[in-house]
Amino acid sequence: MNSTSTIAHQKTEQTENIESRIIEAAKQEFIKKGFEQTSMSDIAAVVGINRPTLHYYFRTKDKMFQAVFASIVAKFLPHIDTIFSTQQSFSEKLEDVIDVYVSIFSTNPLLPKFIIGEIQRDANHLIETFYSLNLDQYLKHIGEFLEKEMESGNFKKVPLPFIFMTLYSQLAFPFLSKNLTMKLFFNEDKDTFNAFLQEWKQHIISQITYLLKP
Repeated sequence: MNSTSTIAHQKTEQTENIESRIIEAAKQEFIKKGFEQTSMSDIAAVVGINRPTLHYYFRTKDKMFQAVFASIVAKFLPHIDTIFSTQQSFSEKLEDVIDVYVSIFSTNPLLPKFIIGEIQRDANHLIETFYSLNLDQYLKHIGEFLEKEMESGNFKKVPLPFIFMTLYSQLAFPFLSKNLTMKLFFNEDKDTFNAFLQEWKQHIISQITYLLKP
């Protein structure tokens, strides 16, 4: 590699590093404060750069929000889509899906609160971001899988919103109520809470299985 190529390579690495730092800082700020209460100046300050530099990478807060949303959702939705295409039993698929969500929420415990906050603030903005990243294809595949199983008689015919709300309410609430339940039931012990999550996972599987049982 000649000196010109080396310099270009170093500049590319530096650019990618700064962009990654911006996305990570924006993710933490958005999750903590919500989209509306987070300013570009807040994000620039966390990264340690000035606003003109920040605007060089992301001209608008919406573009930054898309990058943050993609960094979270685009990482696990394709994985979930793959799980549903395997030859495992439905309960095994469901267990794997729940494991993915528990891992994401455990790493980002304020994420459920952030998503619900954005739904309350501006659901259209969240949906537009979802579609702009072509993430709707994954939900469509999962919906098609469920409807096919219902048509074949393997599942009871249940409206998809019932399945969606049953699953996500039970996935999200332990994290939304964590500050309370940690004090009331788990003596603020993280290991006990994590053990509870594993038991709760089996509860969710039972509930969904009962809901769909023909």
